Amino acid sequence: MKVLTLDDFDLKGKTVFLRVDMNCPIDPDTMEISGTKRIEEAIETLKSLEEAKVVVASHQGRVGNKDYTGMDNHAKVLEKLMGKKIKYVEDVIGIAAQNEIKNLKNGEILLLDNLRLCAEENYEFTQQEAANTIMVSRLSKLFDLCVLDSFPSAHRSHPSIVGFPYVLPACAGRIVEREVRNLDEIMTVAKAPHVIVLGGSKVPDRLEAIKLLIQNGRADHVLLTGLIGNVFMRAQGRIRYPLGIKREDEVVSKAHALIGEYPDVFSTPVDIAIDKDGDRVEMDVRELEVGDKIYDLGPKTVEHYSKLIAGAGTVFISGPAGFFEKENFSFGTKGLLTSVANSMATTIVSGGHLTSALKRYGLAEQIDHISTAGGALVLYLTGERLPMIKALEEAATKYRSNS
Repeated sequence: MKVLTLDDFDLKGKTVFLRVDMNCPIDPDTMEISGTKRIEEAIETLKSLEEAKVVVASHQGRVGNKDYTGMDNHAKVLEKLMGKKIKYVEDVIGIAAQNEIKNLKNGEILLLDNLRLCAEENYEFTQQEAANTIMVSRLSKLFDLCVLDSFPSAHRSHPSIVGFPYVLPACAGRIVEREVRNLDEIMTVAKAPHVIVLGGSKVPDRLEAIKLLIQNGRADHVLLTGLIGNVFMRAQGRIRYPLGIKREDEVVSKAHALIGEYPDVFSTPVDIAIDKDGDRVEMDVRELEVGDKIYDLGPKTVEHYSKLIAGAGTVFISGPAGFFEKENFSFGTKGLLTSVANSMATTIVSGGHLTSALKRYGLAEQIDHISTAGGALVLYLTGERLPMIKALEEAATKYRSNS
């Protein structure tokens, strides 16, 4: 591997900045954490650091969104999972945070507040610019080592991800180490036809990635579900009313341009299920009326997509096909995941939602690689160098030449 791992360092007594991704689903009514998977995933690396003084840092949500909260509940969950006291400070780069870091003893863990409370963490920078931010210049003096273990954020060039490894010795945590090793192995054996099944809600990011996947020979068929499927159906004129999403005109026109450029690549749903007073009602896409909310795929679409999946050499699926958490609307997500699990292809499943769906349906053992990341993994498969991986590789080169 081109990056360093925890095994390359003597960790005893070191003060470590550990960037993880504890960005959890938050119940908008109670503001409680509704899924702890991402916090659970931090445990393995934390256990490898038990002789060090560890400062854990993560973001939660986006500024202005309902899931943008402090990290006090995350600290409580982490404490329960680790079975030991977790210190928590309602601060990121101020005196309170700095004093807590300085006073840490071996084996102690401190969780900082939401990194995005610090304005700089909401912007993308070059590595050198990130290293010059107030966050990095203030905090880096307090650390001996930077450990990056937030693969779902690997495609972001935020200060906490690319700034610290520019000025400190840096290595991958256990999740990032495993992701990089597994994905490198998979990419060397991946063969055509490449079938990409995309759902989820982060449409602008997905559109950029789709184009790169097609251009780089990683997407022979793109099967669309979820919100991005609706955007493409709107671009095709098959949904004839506004979807009411952010930047709608822009994303619909980009989808329209992609269909024009690659007409044979895309498949969109032919039948769907809507919610009528709590009941599942299936219909042809052309029967949709203003106000109908699509909650799932219909059986004809699942059958058509499953045939394409069965003939694939490599299958990558990211994002659920509908509101699978409701039993009534789990048909599409369960059907597609079952087809992926039963296919003879090399299979990659991405994102937190699908990871929990796989467990729910007992299919996890039949998948070649399951990743916590969504957008980062899509970009990785395009062949793009992710900012976090690039930062780790450069830190490794610097460290090796100095030792």
